[in-house]
Amino acid sequence: MKLEQIVYVNASPEKVWEAMTSPEGTRAAFFGSELKSTLEVGAPFEYVGPGSEGEATVHVYGGILAAQPGRRLSYSEHPGPSYYENHAELRTRVTFELEQVGSCTKVTLVNDEWTENHPGFGNAAGAWPMVLSSIKTWCETGKTLDFGW
Repeated sequence: MKLEQIVYVNASPEKVWEAMTSPEGTRAAFFGSELKSTLEVGAPFEYVGPGSEGEATVHVYGGILAAQPGRRLSYSEHPGPSYYENHAELRTRVTFELEQVGSCTKVTLVNDEWTENHPGFGNAAGAWPMVLSSIKTWCETGKTLDFGW
């Protein structure tokens, strides 16, 4: 199983990286969650934000596989403990590739290496277009998208 999305953002790769990694950017793009990590290869990470366990719900967690500012971010992830009892057994890999194209940045997202029978695949398929649209909107306008939740 594999999800792949591409979006072009009218911003520099550095601005897109900021959207993907800074507290302000991740809150805007990842449904109010912040990325908590040193972004060093092998370091842990988690996206923490509003959810079923309050303001500090862990939505996903895992380990950093690659982090090249303005170029590439890759991590292995597990769903947060509040989503599935067997969350530690469920794994997938997420990779963002950033490429300068003229004055824009091509963002390629690949979400692959899903464990067999991972129940989160359908949710991810619906959420990634929202995340990428939110990254694009925040980089281009400084605003967030309201999905009505």
